[in-house]
Amino acid sequence: MNAPHRWLWAGLIAASLGLPWLALSSSAGHLAWPDLADPLVAQLRLPRIVAALGVGAALAASGAALQALFRNPLADPGLIGTSGGAALAVIAVLALGLAGLSLPLAAFGGGLAATWLILLLARLAKGGLAGLLLMGLVVGAFCGAVSSLILFLSDDLTLRAASSWLAGNLGAAQPDRLWPCLLIAGLGVALLCAIGRDLDCLLLGEEAARSLGINTVRTRRLAAAGAALATGGAVALSGVIGFVGMMIPNALALLVGGCRRKLILLSAWAGALFLLAVDTLARNIAWPLDLPVGLMAAFAGPPFFIWLFRRQQGSANHA
Repeated sequence: MNAPHRWLWAGLIAASLGLPWLALSSSAGHLAWPDLADPLVAQLRLPRIVAALGVGAALAASGAALQALFRNPLADPGLIGTSGGAALAVIAVLALGLAGLSLPLAAFGGGLAATWLILLLARLAKGGLAGLLLMGLVVGAFCGAVSSLILFLSDDLTLRAASSWLAGNLGAAQPDRLWPCLLIAGLGVALLCAIGRDLDCLLLGEEAARSLGINTVRTRRLAAAGAALATGGAVALSGVIGFVGMMIPNALALLVGGCRRKLILLSAWAGALFLLAVDTLARNIAWPLDLPVGLMAAFAGPPFFIWLFRRQQGSANHA
């Protein structure tokens, strides 16, 4: 095991031990030993920590899989339309009063429909890998426009609640929705791990994957379903949080590389800890205001995107 691997494992283990305690004990910018008998800790802070870990893991694992599916390191559930489709479905359920529908299942359906629509449009347009990303941006923008239209036609109470939710707010995660959402997201991550070897082959290209005996159509469908399950569960719980699925897998790929299954699992681990750290910072940095964690993540995302894009262009120019 080389030095970067040792530092990575040490950092993940240390963060796994320290961050949950820090999140439980920090409040109003101060640290105090957490009392689990306190209703504030047991009923509010602890479920929020579990939600942050689950959402971060789901988004990062989805990003690692989508980057293999689209063969583009810039792919992210929030950038290519998967989160937008899931958000549109949830907004439709909330704003139209469809209380009988399950939010996690609605988010899964919306994310799956958006991902499959991207793949279909890219195949029809024959735009290659760049076309996949562009179609994702188009579908994401369309979902955002329809979501805005629904909210524009909604009452003020629905608009205010949805605006806070769209910013990515773990404080709005309802305890009764926590475990169903995490179950759906966990099923998605498990499915993505199960097809990790096929995703490795898919990264080599369609022809190479077929020559290795991979059913590329089946792999794409399963990857889309797994990413939609993981992203849908996360979006239904916390709203839209962008860039986590792009930053974490790319940072880990630079450090450890390795097979896609390993990268998905490591991304889930690191993504969970990253979002917990960001949410803890968001709770304390502007107290008594509770900043949306999606807003905090968005500040880190664009600089990383620009750096990654420049690095990718530099690699292409030297090739």
